[in-house]
Amino acid sequence: MHMNTIPEFGLKRENEVQVKGGCGIIYDPETNKFAAGQQENGVYRLFSGGLKDTEETKTGILREIEEESGLYDFSHVEQIAEAITHFYNSLKDSNRAGYAACLLCVLNSKNTKPTQLEEHEKFYLIWITAKELRKNWEDHNTNKDYEHWLYFLNKALIRLKELGYQI
Repeated sequence: MHMNTIPEFGLKRENEVQVKGGCGIIYDPETNKFAAGQQENGVYRLFSGGLKDTEETKTGILREIEEESGLYDFSHVEQIAEAITHFYNSLKDSNRAGYAACLLCVLNSKNTKPTQLEEHEKFYLIWITAKELRKNWEDHNTNKDYEHWLYFLNKALIRLKELGYQI
């Protein structure tokens, strides 16, 4: 995909730290729910993070998912979207801007490995419906910080239907 075809989301802010990263939308077909991180402030988050300099996008996102959620056993993984995004990172207390890719990960099992959360990462794994996830982000989206995640969720729901899942 060329940069001029990648959608841009959020509000541009002063002192934005440039980042390149991604996130995963993790779907459990047995329960029809999605994995999310429950933050202390009540906001749900996707398991996400920055890519290391030499890291491939898919490898980096899967690393972040495993470190933050403990989930690693997927039957299907594919990149479904990318975006240019501007957002406030509440966990790092900084304005961010940059490239973000999104993987759709369909769970094979709920087996987990121990998480490896960084000191600022204060959240835990929960399972929720797409409707609950969307409502939470819409309720907390006054500064457009979750626009790209809403876009990614919509892309994931479309792709899951294409793959034959009944959402």
